[in-house]
Amino acid sequence: MVVDDHPMWREGVARDLTEAGFLVVATSGEGRQAIRVAAAARPDVVVLDLQLPDISGVEVVLGLRAALPEVRVLMLSASGEEQSVLDAVKAGATGYLVKSTAPAEFLDAVRRTAAGDPVFTPGLAGLVLGEYRRLAAPGQGPGPAGGAEPGTPRLTDRETEVLRLVAKGMSYKQIAQRLGLSHRTVQNHVQNTLGKLQLHNRVELTRYAIERGLDG
Repeated sequence: MVVDDHPMWREGVARDLTEAGFLVVATSGEGRQAIRVAAAARPDVVVLDLQLPDISGVEVVLGLRAALPEVRVLMLSASGEEQSVLDAVKAGATGYLVKSTAPAEFLDAVRRTAAGDPVFTPGLAGLVLGEYRRLAAPGQGPGPAGGAEPGTPRLTDRETEVLRLVAKGMSYKQIAQRLGLSHRTVQNHVQNTLGKLQLHNRVELTRYAIERGLDG
């Protein structure tokens, strides 16, 4: 699903996605309408402009995640203003790109978002990880680094190993190469971990790992 208030840009992106083999199930130019339409169309990925005429993109992310907890949202913006990036990710966006991104890079970002990889314009990934580390600093996180709270589901050694690499910002492909596993096996480990921890996406999983000191 493509959400942007500029008709020519919205239609162009939808056309490029269709030509690249994606099924565009809906488009919208307003935030509230997008949330309603998404609830019916049930897209796997929403390409969402940060600036909309009625409500902010961050509010749309919150609405989309409430209606469709498994949806993955790729935010687009004319700029990579740091606070906007952090607000979007905290709301549940999977990735964030500036609109000047080359078409081939954009299409690759959509594919990676669909696979559950966090995708950010170069330079922004470090910003997001840095913010998560700040939140996980002493007095900020939910518990001692590396500690397990009572009732925390137990992960297998392999799941923990994969989780450590996720926390370092590595993609599924990079993790697969590092561990000598297939891409699908890595995906399965991540999905199993998400299920055990009752998390929704890799962004939340990354924060969970950093809060427990697994990114060192």
